[in-house]
Amino acid sequence: MKSVGRRFRSLPIRARLSMLVAAAVAFAVAAVSVTCWFIVQGKLYDQVDGDLKEMASRPGTVQSLLQRCTQTPEKNTQVFPGRNDYVQAIKAEGDPCVDPNSPGTVEVTGADKHVIEKANADTLYFRNGTDADGNSVRVLTRYLGVDQNDSRGVALVLASPLKGTQSTLNELALILLLVSGVGVLGAEGAGLAVARAGLRPVDKLTEAVEHVARTEDLSIRIPVEEAAEDEIARLSRSFNSMTSSLANSRELQQQLIADAGHELRTPLTSLRTNIELLTRSEETGRPLPEADRKALLASVKAQMTELASLIGDLQELSRSEGQRGERVQVVSLEDTVESALRRARLRGPELTINASLEPWYTRAEPAALERAVVNILDNAVKFSPEGGTIDVRLTDGILTVRDHGPGIPADELPHVFDRFWRSPSARALPGSGLGLSIVARTVEQAGGQVTLDHAQGGGTIATVRLPGAPTPPPETPTA
Repeated sequence: MKSVGRRFRSLPIRARLSMLVAAAVAFAVAAVSVTCWFIVQGKLYDQVDGDLKEMASRPGTVQSLLQRCTQTPEKNTQVFPGRNDYVQAIKAEGDPCVDPNSPGTVEVTGADKHVIEKANADTLYFRNGTDADGNSVRVLTRYLGVDQNDSRGVALVLASPLKGTQSTLNELALILLLVSGVGVLGAEGAGLAVARAGLRPVDKLTEAVEHVARTEDLSIRIPVEEAAEDEIARLSRSFNSMTSSLANSRELQQQLIADAGHELRTPLTSLRTNIELLTRSEETGRPLPEADRKALLASVKAQMTELASLIGDLQELSRSEGQRGERVQVVSLEDTVESALRRARLRGPELTINASLEPWYTRAEPAALERAVVNILDNAVKFSPEGGTIDVRLTDGILTVRDHGPGIPADELPHVFDRFWRSPSARALPGSGLGLSIVARTVEQAGGQVTLDHAQGGGTIATVRLPGAPTPPPETPTA
């Protein structure tokens, strides 16, 4: 049985569908055919039973048969003229009294004699039986009365041949069998046609998947009718959405690799040039002036720091959503900003940083959120003039960082959060162009918004809005 199931599951879906449809139709046709056969059988038997009942209720039947069984009848007188039915009377004991014109004798059973014991003339007992020659007959037994000679009960036994009825039922069974066979074959063909039509979109989907697997071409799309809402249409739309997302992801990945390669090339080239100068100086035995040597080493150190920062930013961007979701917790934004301010003051000791912070708690990844705030502050420190002022405010979950630098041109504002984008005026400054991109991504993952705009009186103002509350949730640890 298990091997049959395994073989069935190994068949193509189209073949399985057609077989299942054929099996379902075969079951339905068989059920209808059997039901029809039994209904017709019941109707035919009812007709025979009706004829027997009519014969048994004819006036004079009881008296005629009793007279024949108790007196010497005339051979040529029939109880039921013009009929070829079995007519006989039986007693609880002894041989039956058979009408001389009856075609034969019906085999008497114990159920027939039980009718005599019940002695109820209104009781009619029907059954199938046989005559003495083994022919099938339909039998009616009815209580007649008491024999006046011996005071024993007498029952009437009438029977009609079932040869014609059985012939009709056999012919009907053959017809139903033929019709059922034709219906099953037709159902199998129809099932195959329906399976082909229904699975045609699946075939297209399979071809598309195989094409993508073979060529890695993610531009392929499966045509879907806009009004279609069935499972195949939903599957096709899901596939199109998946390939579109994969294509966008690949494009972003390729763009990230290209941009990262471009950004890495500059510090690597500078490093190689400086190291080659130092190496040539050692090889030729002509040492560089001490001031030049210190400048080269400082440049190498700065380029290495820039490379490390770029690699860290790339690692941050490459982290999956699942890795971030595992570390999300309730964070005190006030503490996070204070920690970031300490780092910012070390990087811009000549600047004045004014801070006004109110409590606010939000759900985010602590390390990522602090890095985002540090990046905003670093951006303000980088573009602030020497001895300038940076204003930091945190009120009702809105963090603002305002510097008094040159500001950002209006045509550059739409690009400030793009990966590796750097203002032409800032390309000489250290940085990878990923800081603000990381800020935008971190804030969006925390359910907030971040914007950069011109500040009144000059400079730039960065605004971060994060959902949360001024107090932490009860029994919730904070970072």
